[in-house]
Amino acid sequence: MPTILSEEDLRNGYNEISAFCHTHDEPVFITRNGKADLAVMSIEHYEKITGRFELHEFIRDGLDEIKNGNTRLFAETMADIRANRKR
Repeated sequence: MPTILSEEDLRNGYNEISAFCHTHDEPVFITRNGKADLAVMSIEHYEKITGRFELHEFIRDGLDEIKNGNTRLFAETMADIRANRKR
């Protein structure tokens, strides 16, 4: 169940909200005039989420390369690397 607080709670209880965000790996949703306004989370949680997005993007790019036929056999690639190392 998400934690939902008002903007007044944010103003008056910043330290408690910060502690909650660092203790629980989830955002706190802040409302303004009864409507969703912000999501507050620790920087660690934010970096974990954005890291997942980056990973998914790399995977999607790789799958696109495979679909477009832009691949080589591993053995061929390793042979090229070894040949270039000996030069």
